[in-house]
Amino acid sequence: MSISSILNGIAKDLRGQITGELVLPGESGWDAARLAWNLAVDQHPAAVVFPESAADVAAVVELARGNGLSVAAQGTGHSAAPLGSLDSTILVKTSRLREVQIDGASGLARIGGGCVWGDVVPLAAEHGLAGLAGSANDVGVVGYSVGGGLGWLARHYGFACNSVRAAEVVTADGRTVRVDADNEPDLFWALRGGGGGFAIVTALEFGLYPVNEVYAGALFWPIERAAPVLHAWRELVADVPEAFTSLGRLLQFPPIPEVPDHLRGRAFAVVEAVYEGPEDKGAELLRPLRALGPAMDTFGTIQVIGLSELHMDPPEPVPGAGDGALLADLPAQAVDALVAVAGPGSGSPLVSVEVRHLGGALAQASPEHGALAALDAGFVLYGVGVAMNAEMKAAAQAHIAKVRDALADWDAGRSFLNFTEREADPAELFTETTYARLRQVKAQYDPENTIRGNHTVPPLA
Repeated sequence: MSISSILNGIAKDLRGQITGELVLPGESGWDAARLAWNLAVDQHPAAVVFPESAADVAAVVELARGNGLSVAAQGTGHSAAPLGSLDSTILVKTSRLREVQIDGASGLARIGGGCVWGDVVPLAAEHGLAGLAGSANDVGVVGYSVGGGLGWLARHYGFACNSVRAAEVVTADGRTVRVDADNEPDLFWALRGGGGGFAIVTALEFGLYPVNEVYAGALFWPIERAAPVLHAWRELVADVPEAFTSLGRLLQFPPIPEVPDHLRGRAFAVVEAVYEGPEDKGAELLRPLRALGPAMDTFGTIQVIGLSELHMDPPEPVPGAGDGALLADLPAQAVDALVAVAGPGSGSPLVSVEVRHLGGALAQASPEHGALAALDAGFVLYGVGVAMNAEMKAAAQAHIAKVRDALADWDAGRSFLNFTEREADPAELFTETTYARLRQVKAQYDPENTIRGNHTVPPLA
């Protein structure tokens, strides 16, 4: 029986069971329903459901499993490419699950499975608190967190996944359960850094931190200064406090109207940083970089809600092709290799190539942590290009591969789920021990592989 026949057969039942919306191929609104945030990813699921409750999600999962279909949850679709073909998959768009509760006294947030960080950050800030948010307001909290979650406070407080205190999920057998350290602890462990292929998260609870103001900003130089700038940044981060999180970046702004006049069509070497401390100490940390005479300097003490603007991510959905890699270290030779392949005169089509400094709390594993307990890597690399058409997409992907090859001597031997936007073998995302345990958890909770996520871990046979 064809997928369309199966769907036509269950559509009436499903619509009778859910309060949300089911959209089938060919129906009004289909093309809008299937869109991912990354417009370069052309998703063709079997159907799209917009649930309005956990009960809606459970109904979808039960009907899908009973009819030989799989289910994938998607909050925004920033990193939709690794999902691959969705021909036999019902895409559950969680964007209507947007409730946010902040408990200032306990320092906890409870959010719906479709919330983006822009829903959470301002409300937490009203209590003088901050979550371990990503670099953009429109990134989904759940997808970001189950994949690890690497943000501006990461070197101090670690990965977002390890601040998760509980999750409300729908399992592959249609149960709605709460998971935490005492309830379904194996599933709770897997969801914290193992990805979204173990259960569908309908609500998440996580810890907040007493961060209200930070010293933050960016320094810009013409891209021709890339070598001395990135060498100076590399030397700087060799000895900085955990409260200092930063990245070095090669940034080429496209000549499009959405880019401000003073940046449009120009290329820069950039250092972005956040310091949780007084401005005078932050300024002292930056002194070696300011000695290089930046063309622009945006540093100052800002409210934590302003961090969403620091990385200059596009505010609307765009077509892009990106991928990353973990680097064990970043010696001077690695900086030279990066500048040669992505800096001035390289012909790079990439809008951005960045290297983020890890270490600090990110390298400190604790028994209570989840599947991503820590990362044994000094830096994470990420490159991205505009992909308005197939040719631009292929060019960006080819150059990202070229950048990775140029830095292969310093590769850490594994990848980071949040920054891996190709269809990768999930075994490369985890240590051997962690991967084996994840496969056991998948076999325990979803032996038929009904629930899919980015880089779904296969069940142990």
